[in-house]
Amino acid sequence: MNMQSLPLYLMVFIFGSIVGSFLNVCIYRIPRGKSIILPSSYCPSCNTSIKIWDNVPIISYILLAGRCRACKGNISLRYPVVEAINALFYIAVLWRFGMGWHTLVYFAFVSSLIVITFIDVDFQIIPDSITLPGALIGLIAGSFLLYDPFLRWSLMGFKTSIIGAVTGFGLFYLIAVLSRGGMGGGDIKMMAMVGALMGWKSVLLTTFLGSLFGSFWGIFLMAFKGEGRKSKIPFGPFLAAGAIITLFFAQEIFHWYLRIR
Repeated sequence: MNMQSLPLYLMVFIFGSIVGSFLNVCIYRIPRGKSIILPSSYCPSCNTSIKIWDNVPIISYILLAGRCRACKGNISLRYPVVEAINALFYIAVLWRFGMGWHTLVYFAFVSSLIVITFIDVDFQIIPDSITLPGALIGLIAGSFLLYDPFLRWSLMGFKTSIIGAVTGFGLFYLIAVLSRGGMGGGDIKMMAMVGALMGWKSVLLTTFLGSLFGSFWGIFLMAFKGEGRKSKIPFGPFLAAGAIITLFFAQEIFHWYLRIR
């Protein structure tokens, strides 16, 4: 990043925070079966419509001290956190991949992973309304726009994209069968989306990283929270973390692995 590119990064940050505000709407409304278009944003405590000057990402939360202007009810810290996370991820995508049509697809991908993470944490579901369109977009964009994370600046192509989608779906469908329901259908479709967008090798790395993170979290819960081995843990957030790391660092991880072999 240089001084000449700072305005672009600032615009991308602002854009990412605005999209992040919309992601909060998706996180709240999609699992509840509500429209993400209408009505406009409102306070969940008093149902008062939020004025546009009170709906500025991150800044409004700070100025309102985390409270609704109408009812003075607490506004969850999650709202500015989601906005900030999405904005920072957009900055990271721009830094890593530069500006182009592929950048918009990666923006949408990381945003979808954020929505999946928070919905899965709250409701233990991964909505088809996110993963199925994501898989379709992945197949289209993977054919013409997207790069193989393991081969920087090498386009994936339709063959790699379709093999990735089949691998993601098939691998997790097999896991679901073998675990007798231990893996949900949402995880299966999510990994089909990941495979379509990043290829079959990325499915394997995402699965490994997600399983590693999930294992660490499970051990933590058993050691410090008294949870049992059969406690249900949403797997989507760990897969999302694995997918993000794979998107940004697959090539470096692969080269590191070759060096230590």
